[in-house]
Amino acid sequence: MTTPRASSAHVPARDLLAERLADRDVLRTLAAEPLVGLGAGRALLMQLAHPAVARGVAEHSDFADRPLARLFGTLDFLLVTTFGTPDEVARIAAKVRGVHGTVRGDGYSGNDPDLQLWVNATLIDSALHIYEHLMRPGGGEPGLAEEYYRQARIVAEVLGCPLDAQPPDLASFRAYMAETVASLEVTDTAREVAAAVLHPRKLRALAPALAVFRLVTTALLPEPLRDQYGLPWTRDRRRAARLVLGGATVLHRLTPAFLRRPPRPLLVRLARHRVDRTLQSRRDRRRRGRPSPPDQPPSDQPTEV
Repeated sequence: MTTPRASSAHVPARDLLAERLADRDVLRTLAAEPLVGLGAGRALLMQLAHPAVARGVAEHSDFADRPLARLFGTLDFLLVTTFGTPDEVARIAAKVRGVHGTVRGDGYSGNDPDLQLWVNATLIDSALHIYEHLMRPGGGEPGLAEEYYRQARIVAEVLGCPLDAQPPDLASFRAYMAETVASLEVTDTAREVAAAVLHPRKLRALAPALAVFRLVTTALLPEPLRDQYGLPWTRDRRRAARLVLGGATVLHRLTPAFLRRPPRPLLVRLARHRVDRTLQSRRDRRRRGRPSPPDQPPSDQPTEV
């Protein structure tokens, strides 16, 4: 399956954006589940498996010093897009598009709709993988995956990838994912960035948590990509992964939804705080004459939606 290539950035007008964002109930339900967060590392390494994404991250970010910055920046943007008001989503999306305009190099551009499609596709695919294999193993709520996919397309759309450049339904999306994963070749650049993410030098105090993060990320990655990254996958690691993921599933089932899901207003406040802090950090860097890492929600010079 080949997805149509969008020739230029396109974002919905404000009234259309408000209409799109009025329908986010399933998107919000899954996004509020802590268990879905287990797929974050999987999504990031799948993104990096695309050579153009890997080059962009390596050449336009300080991943060696702040290896998890891109991951948290993406998650913050997702929180605002999922739970924020239309005005908040428009504001943040405009800022991200503005910084994406500065990310360009040999064979890639931060505003390339195809790359926006791929990045969002890894997030959708990872969330559905968690839902179908951990939250509801053996079968979930009928139609939920289809509806989640339909609603989650807004994330790529607000960044400039129009709906007609995205797979129209879940079956087409699954075909797109299978075809793309089969065509990817993990580069040395991707392995270097992935190593910095999985083994961050400056976070050694979090060694136990990072060990679990590496184990879970390795376990959830599609096998072809796991092999290309050269991630160890021994019998002992497989057994350990089954225990960790099985324990997470049991904990999810035993914990009532009102206890395991953070209040939605809290999630939005957290995302706004992190985005605002990032924007202030960028302003401080400019005042000191230092380049700002452009893989975070950026500048205070928004592009009009």
